[in-house]
Amino acid sequence: MSTSTKLPERQLLPANVSPTKYDLTLEPLFSTFKFNGEETIHLDVQEDSSSITLHALDIDLQDSLLITSNKSKTPPLHVTSNDDDQSLTFQFKEGTLVKGDKVQLQLKFVGELNDKMAGFYRSSYEENGETKYLATTQMEPTDCRRAFPSFDEPSLKAVFNIALIADQKLTCLSNMDVKEEQSLGDGRKKVIFNPTPLISTYLIAFIVGDLKYIEADYNYRIPVRVYATPGLEKQGRFSVELAANTLEFFEQQFDIDYPLPKMDMVAIHDFSAGAMENFGLVTYRVVDLLYDEKNSNLATKQRVAEVVQHELAHQWFGNLVTMEWWEGLWLNEGFATWMSWYSCDKFFPDWKVWEQYVTDSLQQALALDALRASHPIEVPVKRADEINQIFDAISYSKGSSLLKMISKWLGEDVFIKGVSSYLKKHKYGNTKTTDLWESLSEVSGKDVVKVMSIWTGKIGFPIISVTENANRITFTQNRYLTTGDVTPEEDTTIYPVFLGLKTESSTDESLVLDSRSMSVDIQNSDFFKVNAEQAGIYRTNYAPERWIKLGKQPHLLSVEDRAGLVADAGALASSGHSSTRNFLNLVNSWKDESSFVVWDEITSRIAALKAAWLFEAQSDIDALNAFVRDLISTKIKSIGWSFNDNEPFLEQRLKSLLYATAAGAKEPEVVKSALINFQKYVAGDKTAIHPNIKAVTFQTVAAQGSEKEWDQLLDIYKNPVSIDEKIIALRSLGRFEDLNLIAKTLALLFDGSVRSQDIYVPMQGLRATKIGVESLFKWLTLNWDKIYKLLPPGLSMLGSVVTISTSGFTSLDDQKRVKDFFASKDTKGFDQGLAQALDTIQSKANWVQRDSRNVSDWLHEQGYKK
Repeated sequence: MSTSTKLPERQLLPANVSPTKYDLTLEPLFSTFKFNGEETIHLDVQEDSSSITLHALDIDLQDSLLITSNKSKTPPLHVTSNDDDQSLTFQFKEGTLVKGDKVQLQLKFVGELNDKMAGFYRSSYEENGETKYLATTQMEPTDCRRAFPSFDEPSLKAVFNIALIADQKLTCLSNMDVKEEQSLGDGRKKVIFNPTPLISTYLIAFIVGDLKYIEADYNYRIPVRVYATPGLEKQGRFSVELAANTLEFFEQQFDIDYPLPKMDMVAIHDFSAGAMENFGLVTYRVVDLLYDEKNSNLATKQRVAEVVQHELAHQWFGNLVTMEWWEGLWLNEGFATWMSWYSCDKFFPDWKVWEQYVTDSLQQALALDALRASHPIEVPVKRADEINQIFDAISYSKGSSLLKMISKWLGEDVFIKGVSSYLKKHKYGNTKTTDLWESLSEVSGKDVVKVMSIWTGKIGFPIISVTENANRITFTQNRYLTTGDVTPEEDTTIYPVFLGLKTESSTDESLVLDSRSMSVDIQNSDFFKVNAEQAGIYRTNYAPERWIKLGKQPHLLSVEDRAGLVADAGALASSGHSSTRNFLNLVNSWKDESSFVVWDEITSRIAALKAAWLFEAQSDIDALNAFVRDLISTKIKSIGWSFNDNEPFLEQRLKSLLYATAAGAKEPEVVKSALINFQKYVAGDKTAIHPNIKAVTFQTVAAQGSEKEWDQLLDIYKNPVSIDEKIIALRSLGRFEDLNLIAKTLALLFDGSVRSQDIYVPMQGLRATKIGVESLFKWLTLNWDKIYKLLPPGLSMLGSVVTISTSGFTSLDDQKRVKDFFASKDTKGFDQGLAQALDTIQSKANWVQRDSRNVSDWLHEQGYKK
């Protein structure tokens, strides 16, 4: 047991016994939405004691018995429950539990087959007009206790012998393959699975339902399958072949065989996250596993590939070797994210995912971590109800960005070798973050421990200010906040910053800024850029003259460098470190840009500007749209928006992006084409809208639409041609600007039309307009009790709904309205999301107050504002 000072603060079970094995039998009852359970937990007694405490939540205990080491059967004197730490304590007479003994706790119980997407729960779907159900699980982080009484902490690994009782016709799945199947003679069967290896409770899974599967054609040494409800399984072909190839690739990279006898991946209709890496039985939101080659767009294909590879990376990193406690979550998720990009790059080199990383994971991380209400990568977690809040962009995106930074510093090959060494050393065990740093230090000879302890333990990241005196360059680091109001107390951390100084002749990767300030001399200062390839986690600010120079030197910059400059210029404008003119001048000089990734960053930064200016004068909004139309006109005219399947992946992505940008800026020709194509589409011509521009077509129609179009989009939502079309239609229902239609959209969220997992989707659409932002907050305040009941704070969805419903505002007056509403509410479980939303409003308000005149003048000077 570690002597870490954090340990006493954690809400942990008593350590007087430890589980070694569970024998578990469960039977879901679809008629009552309950399940029957029986289990025997094999325990090693670690100290003389008289009670056993384990986790249980929403479990009705029917019977309990202790089998002692001498085989005597002892019922407990009494059983008490503790709602605060979600536990049951079985009290026995003094002397019952003797150190060194092996005992068994036998339990019978009934559980709730709930609709909360947590523990052992039910998921519904329609088949031939009939509602059907399957039973499935989601245990991470702390909901195994809803499925069966358990020692529900990641370090308490055990072997699991699982059996499921179900209707003869239904499919039963669990982490392991089937050992035997017994007919119970009454139309039911008992499916007994082989014992698992040592595994944490949060990775246990079992499913009962009417499922069909396809198996990989690729000749991998074990069966790899995708399961779905009947009729959808064929859309798993892309995923199942990718999975078989990826498992083999990871075996080669880690030099460790995948340890289980099969890999099943299952599409679940009701699913709170994107996917869950259960050992040997990975579960997915339907849209993140299934891909319809004919009707789905390329962005969906890339998303599916990344999610599948992310979950498979976890089979080694997370499942085989597991974090000791939840503050190690970031390493679990950050590594799987990094590994998904690494493997995606190997399988789909034409996607250029490392270029996209700069505008995806890195920018997500920097955006959230620039808020005062961010958190360190490694968060001390004390209680179960704090855990869901750290499943955010810091864990996933900053975690993976940090690993990207280390892998560049050490070299990818050395990094993978260090990871392999770490996995071999800790196989089937639990680890702390420092265990990985030590393995990386051993194989690289570099002091990874020292560098990473600062990056993981401290909140935020720096801005590097660059000043010049002839050929002498000075770098100074300070804490960066998007609100631009860092206090001296918040600016005490000195980060080890890899400067990656790029000049015309070479890149100096050896420069590390590990003090407040340092200066270097370079031979020729005509061209240089800090943070080569944008591998470091920081913003860089230059003098205005250098920004102008860099804007004229795109030929000396890589795609990553150009995208990074746009991202930094946009972020620094919003925080006040640099004028918004710098940003506008930079992007205005790159109208001939050819890269999808750079255009993606340009358009997202302009979208951020438009979002901050959402409540400003219509003349400024119109002028911004005129600027955008002019900015993209050359490029969109040269590439158009008709698609050919033989075109390169990124060429198609660029066409989609520019078409969407033009529509958002109200380009008449594009808007007209969207309206015409939509009417052809709803009239029956399903080829009228290419999948790559379906989302923007639906949104454009909604933005201009009446009740007729609302009904048409609702019909598409109810009868989609593909899984992703359903989500696209739902999001578009939020883009209408008529108050009555907005009310109809919001009414869908409570009438059963929208799954709880998708409640945020139309809300995203609403956030795009002034009237939508106002309507969302009004809906939240009027329906708070109902929302709180539908999405309890222990689940992560409530935080998302609060953030989306509040962060669209742009003024301090509206920020006060939000604060005032929540002042009397219990914000436990979403307080961090609320604080981040308030920071976001503050940042936009500061930006508008500081730069609205500047932006207005620039638009006037350029001829966009009359």
